[in-house]
Amino acid sequence: MVARNVLGSELIPCSHDPLTGYFRDGCCNTDASDRGSHVVCAVVTDEFLEYSKSRGNDLSTPRPEYRFPGLKDGDRWCLCAMRWREALSEGIAPDVVLECTHEKALDFVSLDHLLAHAATGGEA
Repeated sequence: MVARNVLGSELIPCSHDPLTGYFRDGCCNTDASDRGSHVVCAVVTDEFLEYSKSRGNDLSTPRPEYRFPGLKDGDRWCLCAMRWREALSEGIAPDVVLECTHEKALDFVSLDHLLAHAATGGEA
């Protein structure tokens, strides 16, 4: 079965550098084991990274033991849908690459909210 994005077409990779995704395959793919629903392909900002850190998820500090380089402003990353929704309610949601955002995101946020934060798309 082909994974679909929020626009209804085939899901395309979010980022290979840094390598993202719950399965570290570059895509915001998901399954039942992904409790965080890492399905929103976001273009992170410094403001969002600080917010995420304040919420207990430091995405900017490198963690070599996990082959994680740390994120910086402008990187694409598969975010947890609930964290993106939290950031939206705080007015600091990062832009989203719709073509790379898994349709499962629509279980958590509306397409209208995603469209309002649409970044220019394409494969990373």
